[in-house]
Amino acid sequence: MKKVAVVVQDGVEAFGLGAICEVWNEPYHPEDDNPVFDFTICTPEPGRVRGSSVDLHVEASLDATADADLVCVAPKRGYRHHHPAAVEAVRAAGERGAYVSAHCTGAWLLGEAGLLDGRECTTHWRYGTELQEAFPTAVVRPEVLYVLDGNVLTGAGSAAGIDASLHLVRRVFGARTAATTARRIVMPPHRTGGQAQFVRTPVGQVEAETLSPVLEWALEHVDEPLPVDRLAAVAHMSPRTFARRFRDETGTTPLQWLTSQRIALAEQLLEGSTLSVEQVASRVGFGNAATLRHHFTQALGTTPQEFRRTFACADAG
Repeated sequence: MKKVAVVVQDGVEAFGLGAICEVWNEPYHPEDDNPVFDFTICTPEPGRVRGSSVDLHVEASLDATADADLVCVAPKRGYRHHHPAAVEAVRAAGERGAYVSAHCTGAWLLGEAGLLDGRECTTHWRYGTELQEAFPTAVVRPEVLYVLDGNVLTGAGSAAGIDASLHLVRRVFGARTAATTARRIVMPPHRTGGQAQFVRTPVGQVEAETLSPVLEWALEHVDEPLPVDRLAAVAHMSPRTFARRFRDETGTTPLQWLTSQRIALAEQLLEGSTLSVEQVASRVGFGNAATLRHHFTQALGTTPQEFRRTFACADAG
């Protein structure tokens, strides 16, 4: 990989473009022997490109993508609409086997180019459902930071664009080059977890109608064993009737709902208290740290310890 071209359009977001430049457009780094790339920013109509915060003057046309080893798509405001020439240039790059990378909502351009069909991909968690609806044949994974499926790389929002680029550096040039690149830009070579840990799920959301009193009661007794039989007794129903009514009104099972509430409460305690992981597990009803770790990792893609290191309040107490 020697030549990198970045496609920008009107509405280009400065941070997204900057995240791409940070990895692929460092012209001089004497502290290591990492590769230096032939880097070009290009646009469908060279000249002034209006940005979301600052405007750019771009001299290169989309011809720069014709022989690029990597074509990156910078995110932009109005992400659902793209210049037809940009769509065609990205499609051609992907079809000839070049790596194609999209930062955040830049994934929409890849979708318009047909490069997400049947592929796993991601975008910022806020837009995951919308991306899936826009491109039904794509396999959208909003819980991860990035996905490399074949020659198509998609990254989640903001800083995750750097994670995605570092992953591609690691894949093409090896772990040592990725590590020295990460060291130069002062960030970890690989972040644990995924986007799921950044999605806030409030404790105590009760949307069921007739079951609301039972769910509120369950939240007040979340540290206790709460099998279906016990919840059904509080609701004055048989376990079978309760389970059926629960799914009808909440769209999930009692166990799945209770697990999600316990995880959400664990997030709050890990962030805002000095309780040990074992104490948090007991407080939220998981019983022990191993069970908490299992469910927490499965839901958020990171361990309770890693989550606390990332999000704990300095004045937690």
